[in-house]
Amino acid sequence: MQQEIYLSVIVPAYNEAERLPQTLKRLQEYLTGNNFAYEILAVLDGPSDPTREVLQDQSVDISNLRIMDRPINRGKGYTVREGMLKASGRIRLFTDADNSTDIAHFDKMKPLFDEGCDVVIASRNSKDSAGAQQAVPQAWYKRAIGQIGNLLVQLLAVRGIWDTQCGFKAFRAQAAERIFSQTTVDGWGFDIEVLALARALKYKIGIIPAHWINDDRSHVRPFDYLRVLEDTLRVRINLLARKYEL
Repeated sequence: MQQEIYLSVIVPAYNEAERLPQTLKRLQEYLTGNNFAYEILAVLDGPSDPTREVLQDQSVDISNLRIMDRPINRGKGYTVREGMLKASGRIRLFTDADNSTDIAHFDKMKPLFDEGCDVVIASRNSKDSAGAQQAVPQAWYKRAIGQIGNLLVQLLAVRGIWDTQCGFKAFRAQAAERIFSQTTVDGWGFDIEVLALARALKYKIGIIPAHWINDDRSHVRPFDYLRVLEDTLRVRINLLARKYEL
């Protein structure tokens, strides 16, 4: 009889030929050291570099790896949504392809799920969770824009969470399906919609401190921060217009 999958790890990947192989090896190293059943979903977001070929070569060596290959680039939000709704695990975690928040952070998440949380997120801000830090920080201007943007995010959509954008979030299966089946934001601002929906649906949210290591090869551009604020406003309008099933 096949063992029920406890943890699904979703890795959205655009042009990640350089970073993805090492991250998948690290995921396997951690996951095989635990006594629960797992799967890894690499969800390709229409890459234009050799990500697809690199992943195919590596698939032989990575256990329990599922590859979702979409030829058209649709954005991180769309890609994470695909993975969350196709995953089979009782807990579904998405993490960035650069492993900036190491998979071992799940050790801190699991007790919160055991205590009844429906959603558990990592934060790089100590106002959310003591001990959180950017061990290797982003450039100063990205941090400044992020801090200003977060104030607007809190005002419009997700009050009380100081880091909505850390790419390491996990959900019980029921919460994942109810939230991601309704999300509309395909780009970088999807985290805000996800958390706003979790709040509106009255899910219990836990926060763990992240020991986050920046990678300068990030695909996020300064202009993308403006798009995130546009997405935040859209989420606020959707909430006021009752466009979500709550």
